[in-house]
Amino acid sequence: MNNVQLNHITRSYGTIHAVRDVSLDIRSGELFGLIGPDGAGKTTLFRILTTLLLPDSGEAKVCGLDVRKDWKEIRGIAGYMPGRFSLYQDLSVEENLRFFATVFKTTVKENYDLIHDIYVQIEPFAKRRAGKLSGGMKQKLALCCALIHRPRVLFLDEPTTGVDPVSRKEFWDILSRIKKQGITIIVSTPYMDEASLCDRIALMKNGVCLRTDHPATISASYPHLLWAVCGADMYSLLLDIRAYPETYSCHAFGDRHHLALKSGKHEMNDLKHFLQGRGHSNVTIEPLVPSVEDYFMNFEEDKLCM
Repeated sequence: MNNVQLNHITRSYGTIHAVRDVSLDIRSGELFGLIGPDGAGKTTLFRILTTLLLPDSGEAKVCGLDVRKDWKEIRGIAGYMPGRFSLYQDLSVEENLRFFATVFKTTVKENYDLIHDIYVQIEPFAKRRAGKLSGGMKQKLALCCALIHRPRVLFLDEPTTGVDPVSRKEFWDILSRIKKQGITIIVSTPYMDEASLCDRIALMKNGVCLRTDHPATISASYPHLLWAVCGADMYSLLLDIRAYPETYSCHAFGDRHHLALKSGKHEMNDLKHFLQGRGHSNVTIEPLVPSVEDYFMNFEEDKLCM
C-alpha cells in the first residue's frame, strides 16, 4: 500500500524551477530517503506534502488525502521536523513538548511510550531553554515534538545537517526504532552515506528525480570498474590522474580518489608507470565497491561526455 503519492509535481519560484515533474510512490511503513545536494528540491517537496505550499501542477496525496482539499486532515496525521530548528527557544524542553501535545489535542503522557527512548536522553535538561541546547539535543527535542501526536507519516528535512558524527549515528538508530512502530518515515539528506540506511531512496538534483530504487540496487548498477587511488601528494595526484588519457572520471573522496577508466580492462601498471613519470611514488591502487555517491557523480560525467 502506498502511503504518500506524488504525480507529476511541479513548483517554481519566479523563474527558478524548484521541482520539475516529480512522481513518487512511498509505501506504508517505509523509511524513504530523498537524497541530493542543496537546491535539489527536497525542502519544496516536503512543504508541499505537509500542506505548507501548493504545487503549480500535479497531484500529491498523504494517506489518500489530497494536499489541496484535505490540508487540515493531513496536518493532524503528519509529523514535520523542518531543516532549521523551529521550536520556541525561550521555552524549556518540557514546555515545548507540552505545547505541541496541546496543539494536537493530546498529552505527553498519552504517547510517551513512542518518545521514551529519545526523551530520556534530554530529560536531564528538561528545565533548560531550548535555545541553550546543543545541536544534538535540539535535534532530539524537535523529533520528540514531531512525534508527540503519534503521526502516521513523519517528515524529516535534513535532520542531521550540522550535528556531529556521533549524534548522526544515534539519530539513525532512533529512526530504525520508530519505523518498528509502523510509522512511515520520509527523510531528506545531502549526505550520500546515509542513503544505505533507507529502505528506498530517490536521487534528486536541480528539482529532478534522477532515479528511485533500493540503495544497494543503485550502487550495483554503477557502470564502470572503480578503483581507490592513494599517494603522498593527493591534490597533484588528482590532477595528474585526470590528465591520464584513459581516465573517464576521478573524484576526491576523503583520503582517497575514486577512479573510473574508459576501458574497464585497462592494466593498472600502465597508470602507475604514467604517474611515476609525473613524480608520484608509493601510489596504491585497489579495486573499490561503488557507492550511491559514485552512481550520483557518474550522472555528471555522462552529461559531460555526451
